[in-house]
Amino acid sequence: MNYRKLGGSGLKVSEISLGSWLTYGGYVERENAVKAIETAYDLGVNFFDTANVYERGAAEVLLGETIKAYPRESYVLATKAFWPMGDGPNDRGLSRKHVIEQANASLKRLNTDYVDIFYCHRYDQETPLQETLRAIDDLIRSGKVLYAGVSEWTASQMADALATADRYLLDRIVVSQPVYNMFERYIEKEVIPYGEKNGIGQVVFSPLAQGLLTGKYASLADIPEGSRASKLEWVRKGITEEKIAKVGALSAIAKELEITTGQLALAWILRQSNVASALVGASRPEQVVENVNASGITLSEDVLARIESIL
Repeated sequence: MNYRKLGGSGLKVSEISLGSWLTYGGYVERENAVKAIETAYDLGVNFFDTANVYERGAAEVLLGETIKAYPRESYVLATKAFWPMGDGPNDRGLSRKHVIEQANASLKRLNTDYVDIFYCHRYDQETPLQETLRAIDDLIRSGKVLYAGVSEWTASQMADALATADRYLLDRIVVSQPVYNMFERYIEKEVIPYGEKNGIGQVVFSPLAQGLLTGKYASLADIPEGSRASKLEWVRKGITEEKIAKVGALSAIAKELEITTGQLALAWILRQSNVASALVGASRPEQVVENVNASGITLSEDVLARIESIL
């Protein structure tokens, strides 16, 4: 496993990290979820990601129960807040009340004294930015959070956050978590250039496009039983025959390189120096092994050009 610095911080994270969205706490059987986490740790993954909203806290509980077997200093733990956690008017967003309450609730579910990274899970148009950043800064000063992050914020929103933090001497955000894969590349235009210039690293989610970039979908008429596309309509809608054909062409390149299609997709993402880690989900330990083996794969300029022509 290779490790990279997270943005402009001194924190080092594994190039492949393990997430729990759509997997742990409900979608995946507990035994497989636990084995996947244990396998990841054994293979050098030191970065584990979750959120309060994933299965309404169940993902945090499962991750916390599993990872407590390892020394706390040996791994990096991240969680988030923004999405509704109840029906009340203050049970959502990034108000000081919600941020502080949810951070404390996450610490209890994770059974830990602190999280390494606390993300604002989306941008909150209804809360003053200074209020949100001050709340997170207070969490950092109290030792409950070590680093501040954001998820799916635009470059201009991050610019406002850094300007606000500098104005009021608050801790700066050092990490952004956007979606990024061969079919979803919007961050290349502004987010990555801004991150490179201002010390904000990217930890990207859905790097395999919900499994599409593993090559497991042969056609829309042949969706494997038990796959996410067979269970989740919104995943199925993201799969088209055009994309399947492109994955087929990418698979031919992967075969030449003697790697899997998924490993090719992950190595393509890691070509970006601003990407600190690719956040994968795994329902089986075998998937973890395959994904971890993408760390360290370097794609030549010729291969990258061929990939670009396909995409």
